[in-house]
Amino acid sequence: MTLFKRQWFVLVSAVSAVLSIVVFPLEVFSAPPGSVSTGVQQMNVFQAIILGFVQGVTEFLPISSTAHLKVVPVALGWGDPGVAFTAIIQLGSIAAVLWYFREDLTRLIKGATRAIALKDYDDYDLRLSLGIILGTIPIVFFGLLIKKFIPDFDNSPIRSLSAIAIASIVMSLLLGLAEKLGKRERDFEHLTMQDGLLMGLAQALALIPGVSRSGSTLTSGLFMSLQRETAARFSFLLGIPAITLAGLVELKDVVAEGIGDGGVLPLVVGVISAAVFSYIAIAGLLRFLKTQSTWVFIWYRLAFGIAILGAISARVLQNS
Repeated sequence: MTLFKRQWFVLVSAVSAVLSIVVFPLEVFSAPPGSVSTGVQQMNVFQAIILGFVQGVTEFLPISSTAHLKVVPVALGWGDPGVAFTAIIQLGSIAAVLWYFREDLTRLIKGATRAIALKDYDDYDLRLSLGIILGTIPIVFFGLLIKKFIPDFDNSPIRSLSAIAIASIVMSLLLGLAEKLGKRERDFEHLTMQDGLLMGLAQALALIPGVSRSGSTLTSGLFMSLQRETAARFSFLLGIPAITLAGLVELKDVVAEGIGDGGVLPLVVGVISAAVFSYIAIAGLLRFLKTQSTWVFIWYRLAFGIAILGAISARVLQNS
């Protein structure tokens, strides 16, 4: 019965991905010009709390925070909150992951420092730290390439709702295959530097809106025979430098350009809200994956992508 469900899932996902491109070609590869907001858009405290909740929950669940922060406010009639706002409240998620993994990070830093001093290059903490550093290089490299060669990336068709929907459908298919094929043999104590690099390459895919950083890294971890909780835990640790760098770069741009008409209070509330719900999401997901599979997220991502395409087709949502 389980095998039948998984075969059915693969069939539905594949057909949905193909149909989404065939039936909606114009929506997928085009978007109204100037559809992405710049600066911090005006919103009230209640909206900031809700968007902080969306950021916090979706940043670490394998369902794409970028996609939900674009879709949810538009669906609620609030409009696009702006790239600047979403970048700033991401700082709350950074604070949450740093606090949650403070003991792990302290151990890794102390262990790596001690190993370097003793020239013990086989030390586990040192190798894991190097794996995180190596895994951060791909997303930084490709992120810089995008900023240099696609300066208007935030307004490109790849950030349109339909493109995000297709990314969600495709990633649901890949995560489903990882669940089906992954052996889940290795725990956290058997991670290698190679795991960091391979998962880092997968993390770079998250530069495509809708892919999900945690989703792509969790998927790659399962393909690499990691246990579900191990893959998620390493995904979070690997994401700390990437999320921090991205948030600080965007914050620098916002400070340089000004926060606009949005006001400071909603930003502060949004950051706090994102921090609280990010912490809850991290703890909840790690506890969940100790005993459960990722199929609930797979089916959700598939339904989410199909729902967006259906709403665009019915003109309920504009493909912005």
